[in-house]
Amino acid sequence: MNQESQSEPPATQGEKPHLSWLEKIGQALYQGEPRSRDELLEMMRDAARRGLLDGDALAMIEGVLQVAEMQVRDIMIPRSQMVVVERDADPRSWLPVIIESAHSRFPVIEESRDEIIGILLAKDLLAWLAQGGDEAFDIREALRPAVFIPESKRLNVLLKEFRASRNHMAIVVDEYGGVAGLVTIEDVLEQIVGEIEDEHDIDGDTYIMRYGPNRHTVKALTPIDEFNDYFAADFSDDEFDTIGGLVMKGFGHMPKRGEQITLGQFRFKVLRADNRRIHLLQVVRGDGVTKQPEEAAASE
Repeated sequence: MNQESQSEPPATQGEKPHLSWLEKIGQALYQGEPRSRDELLEMMRDAARRGLLDGDALAMIEGVLQVAEMQVRDIMIPRSQMVVVERDADPRSWLPVIIESAHSRFPVIEESRDEIIGILLAKDLLAWLAQGGDEAFDIREALRPAVFIPESKRLNVLLKEFRASRNHMAIVVDEYGGVAGLVTIEDVLEQIVGEIEDEHDIDGDTYIMRYGPNRHTVKALTPIDEFNDYFAADFSDDEFDTIGGLVMKGFGHMPKRGEQITLGQFRFKVLRADNRRIHLLQVVRGDGVTKQPEEAAASE
């Protein structure tokens, strides 16, 4: 007899089988197990209405079930909005990119975004700079392997792979092998627990927070007149009440995280958004507004 059979003897006749916590809740509420995903969700919502389950727990359960139905393509950062560094560039030129994006991991490319040779961790570059940066930065030694996944991969499967491999970023490829975008473990977790706040998020009733020269984080719900007062701007509020509405009109579509647009002397970058509205924007004003690579190429 092996160890497993010794520690878990077979159930005797009449003994109830082991039930998951969801099944236990179901039996307590309805004297039976849910027969479908929709019935399970309704069961959980009814439990919340009856005070047996708090709102945060319900939202997380809904997120877990939603993740099982979603694919990487639903949440990935598109190729055009990926923040990358070029292998042959001066490593010191990467520092402004790292600071402005506030990311911790960066795909390293050769001549195009289809040629990703690895992932650079910001901490590795910062450690080299902290030591003076006198010796040549060995990019090959600093690179971490890039993980490539298909657009069709389910998010629940990807999350398991992230946990098993301890990777936090994956490069998404299309059916032809070209780079379609990237996805991080944070992107997946936010589908379950909601938005994960970082140093650029704003607390309380504050609408605008400065975090660098000419750089601010702005809630999309900031009234246009308050934005104008703060930045000495002159955006019209005849059509929209909030800066988020104005920016969305400028895009002409529902933007995804990472998309950018220039309106007047301001560059707006979407930091947080869902499929219904923008939540948080990065705003760069005046001298900090520079052409993005795709804009520069279009103007040549």
